[in-house]
Amino acid sequence: MSKIYYTDEHEWLKVEDGVATVGITDHAQEQLGDLVFVELPDVGTELEQGDDGVVVESVKAASDVYAPASGTVVAVNEELNNNAPLVNASAENDGWLYKLKLTDADQLDELLDLDAYKALIS
Repeated sequence: MSKIYYTDEHEWLKVEDGVATVGITDHAQEQLGDLVFVELPDVGTELEQGDDGVVVESVKAASDVYAPASGTVVAVNEELNNNAPLVNASAENDGWLYKLKLTDADQLDELLDLDAYKALIS
């Protein structure tokens, strides 16, 4: 069974069997505007919680997307290399950024659930 977590930096992660699929929230993509480029990490990259994992570039600005938890990148959404606007169209589904094999599941306890995230952005 999977569980979805959120950060106060507007990332989401869906955790299933110790692997987290990571992306930015719909709220974040609305704030960024139309994305034109996504710089993804390499598979095998070790990320510590809070590290810059991805750079998203919109018509407004470039922004870092931070690693919501520590782990190793095991997959990236290759489709974003040629289709950055997919993040705008489906930020919390098809527009995922990368998958992270978690190294410290206890870090998930620090993250927000959906209700807490909705309270943060309201």
